[in-house]
Amino acid sequence: MSAAGNYEQIADAVVARTAEVLRAAVTVTDERGIIVASSQRGAKGLPYALARTTRALPWLRVPLSCGGHCGEVLVAEPRGGEPVSPRLAQALIELTIGQTAVVDQLPNRRDLKNTLIHDLLRGAIGDETALMREAKILGMDLSPPRAVILIDASDFVLQAAGDDDAATAQRQAERVIASIVRFFKLPNDTICADLGDGEIAVLKASNTKNLESWAEGGAERDEPGASWANLTALKRASAGLLGRLRADTGAAISIGIGRYHPGLRGLAQSYQDARAALSLGRSSQGRNQVHCLDELGIAAFVGVADETTKLDLALHLLSPLDHEPELLDTVETFFAADCSPSVTANRLAIHRNTLGYRLAKVAALTGLDPRHFDDAVQIRLALALRALHPRRPAPEAAEARDAA
Repeated sequence: MSAAGNYEQIADAVVARTAEVLRAAVTVTDERGIIVASSQRGAKGLPYALARTTRALPWLRVPLSCGGHCGEVLVAEPRGGEPVSPRLAQALIELTIGQTAVVDQLPNRRDLKNTLIHDLLRGAIGDETALMREAKILGMDLSPPRAVILIDASDFVLQAAGDDDAATAQRQAERVIASIVRFFKLPNDTICADLGDGEIAVLKASNTKNLESWAEGGAERDEPGASWANLTALKRASAGLLGRLRADTGAAISIGIGRYHPGLRGLAQSYQDARAALSLGRSSQGRNQVHCLDELGIAAFVGVADETTKLDLALHLLSPLDHEPELLDTVETFFAADCSPSVTANRLAIHRNTLGYRLAKVAALTGLDPRHFDDAVQIRLALALRALHPRRPAPEAAEARDAA
């Protein structure tokens, strides 16, 4: 808040409290003698000398100074016939000024929530138990599994506010957050924070129960318990949210989705996923869309810097073929033959129609058709990453192998 705004806020508080206790007309002026707050309607903005209805001097004058601004508190003689000591009245006014100034300097609940979530998403976590307790005090339950939905509403938030109007930007961001909470209908399951510059983070409860409304219809490819679990439902929820936000704001909106990662520290990883998806998606696919790493195509493999994330993406894209060794062998042979159907069929000793059937099945299972260039590049990159970083066998597989 600006110094002038702070002075006016303190003036309003002093007028309200003093007029109530003393039962008197109270006015606060600035250094020019202009009224900035008054218990008399219609007086604000006028010079005090013109606004007075009587030529009598004020019963009490108390100087007011705040943030480089100064003025006076002017009190008319109290009404009601009760005797009031001027010294006691002055002490009351000075106490009200001091209390209002101190309270104004304290961060409010919204700012504390934004700061906590900001630190959480950037991995600045100390004692997790203390953080959970602090979140509870602020009305946030961080115990359910959560994934990050990152919203770019900069067109709506910043263009309306201009370069230096922080108060307007804050109000616009609050309108976006209110729209998000109304959409999900369950405020306790949807934690939002204004990250600044028009970005809003949503910590969405991402377990099956909380995404049930969006899990119906369509085949799910999610692996239970994995970082990609319930991602399909989360995409549907985000698509619905995008429609609501665009209708409510009338502005361009973009959304990036992060995967679920376990634990409080996993929220920072989910945020990085969402941030990468949003940045790469806006560049490669445009705005007014929902972006997720597994739908960015080649851009995800090229643009994501974190090798672990790229390997996770590769394993996710190839996971439908984990139990289809024949299809994997077919795809690898197809690439080794420079995507020539006749050469591939000869090498596999199968009919070309059989090859076509197998490649079509790969496309149906993975959503990527090896006969299309961009899809083929993604599959090829995923295969190369998986070959460079072979997965260790699951514990049950290792036990079975050792027993054999």
